[in-house]
Amino acid sequence: MTHCYECGTRLIPKELEGEGIVPYCPKCGAYRFAIFSAAMSTTLLSPDRKKALLIQQYGRARNVLVAGYISKGENAEHAVVREIQEEMGMRVTQMAFVKSTYFEPSNTLMLHYLTVVDSEDLSGRTPEVDKAQWFSLEEAKREVVTPSLAQRFLWEALGRLERREIVLLPVNTDNLWPVENP
Repeated sequence: MTHCYECGTRLIPKELEGEGIVPYCPKCGAYRFAIFSAAMSTTLLSPDRKKALLIQQYGRARNVLVAGYISKGENAEHAVVREIQEEMGMRVTQMAFVKSTYFEPSNTLMLHYLTVVDSEDLSGRTPEVDKAQWFSLEEAKREVVTPSLAQRFLWEALGRLERREIVLLPVNTDNLWPVENP
């Protein structure tokens, strides 16, 4: 970030006690911390954990993971459940956090999860998803668009699952998140 998001003045590096060097706006007299979006993506598994779901969206013939932005007022886990429900009409039964990474092209902090859903039924797919298909775990590794963040997340999640480095916990959607509507 090089300019103040309030007034447009060029920021200067300035020491902030306890924080180190932080961009500072001399006109506003305020420190300016980075602003970025937050989004989730998920390696979505069938109930028996033997298949992974890949989707195609926005008229692009490339296989990616279910993903979406985290809305104001919701946590990442809620966004995972919501996006899977909205895009695929499926209910999440188990979930585990895998990893996060900053994705510079969209200025987004991406949070990746491994999820298990209650069904392989694709009839709940909404028009937001052009195509959805289940693949064996090995096929999914070959079929996901490459090179891509989706590929890196998929390989990481499946690798950690295979090495038993990840524990999928049951999801109680009634108590998953406290969302207050304004």
